[in-house]
Amino acid sequence: MQPRFKELDVRPILTNGGEPFPAIMQAVEELKPGEGLRLIATFHPTPLLSVMARRGYSAEVRELCDGDWEVLFSPVDKPAMKVSVSAGAEEAAAWPDPLWQIDLSGLQPPGPMEKVLSRIDLMEPGEVLFAIFSAEPVFLLPELEKLGHHWVGNHDGAGSAYRMFIRVGGGG
Repeated sequence: MQPRFKELDVRPILTNGGEPFPAIMQAVEELKPGEGLRLIATFHPTPLLSVMARRGYSAEVRELCDGDWEVLFSPVDKPAMKVSVSAGAEEAAAWPDPLWQIDLSGLQPPGPMEKVLSRIDLMEPGEVLFAIFSAEPVFLLPELEKLGHHWVGNHDGAGSAYRMFIRVGGGG
């Protein structure tokens, strides 16, 4: 769906020797969800493109016939984060809150796997563990299933950690 665009013409600010960046940022702050910004400027606003990309906007730039520039900044939909689910963990939303939370992000393999397996050996069936890893623990996943445990996991928004809920023994 094409977003609606709020228009901001910074040519008068530039012609009068002013700095348009504060006006642009104010206009961006005032955008409603799903709304884009149509910017008109006297030059190709190269530095602004990366600023807006970091704020979640794509840019479509074109030179106008009078030498001015138009930029359409459109909000970029964030991709839905993929959630991996073991067999039997489809109802994970109904699991109890985790009793244990461990951050394993600083450990090198096989440390994270060993710590998780040690912790779940001390837990009762149905209890839930929340663990954070530096990367997806690909060797741990089949081991958990082999032992009869269920899990749900995904990468955080930044992609810098893997988060995982583990329900011991599948629980009832």
